[in-house]
Amino acid sequence: MKMVDLEPGDARLASDVLPVLRELRPHLTEESFREVYDEGYGQGLRFSAAYDDTGACAGVAGWRVVVNTSAGRKLYVDDLVTADSARSGGVGRALLGHLEERGRHLGCGQLDLDSGTQRTDAHRFYLRERMAITAFHFRKMLG
Repeated sequence: MKMVDLEPGDARLASDVLPVLRELRPHLTEESFREVYDEGYGQGLRFSAAYDDTGACAGVAGWRVVVNTSAGRKLYVDDLVTADSARSGGVGRALLGHLEERGRHLGCGQLDLDSGTQRTDAHRFYLRERMAITAFHFRKMLG
C-alpha cells in the first residue's frame, strides 16, 4: 500500500480521491470538493490517499492538526473512507496507521475523529483499532 499526500490542484483529487470520498460524502461535486479543499487548506486541511498494488485509490483520509484547550495539539480526522471494493483488506488500518505516524511526527498527543451514529460497521473498526468513545457530538443548524 502506498500513501500519498495530495496538495490542492493535484489532478488526482478529482480522478482518484473524489470517487472514494463520495462513498462517505455523496453530496460532494468536483467543484464543491475543490472549493472546500482550497479554503480548508489554509486552515490545515490535508488529504492522504492509499493506493493499492494495482495503482487504484483504495482509501482516503481528510485530516488536520488542531490545537485547543481540551486536548492541546491533536490530529483530527475529518474523513476516513475505504473504497467499497477494498473493504476488509487492511486499507483502513493502513490509513489509520499513516495518520497516527503523521500525528506523532507533527507533535500531536492524540488522534480524534467523529463518526455518525448510523455507521456501526465503522464503530466496530474503530473499537478494534483500540480507539475509545470519549464524547458526544452536538449540532445546531444555523440557517
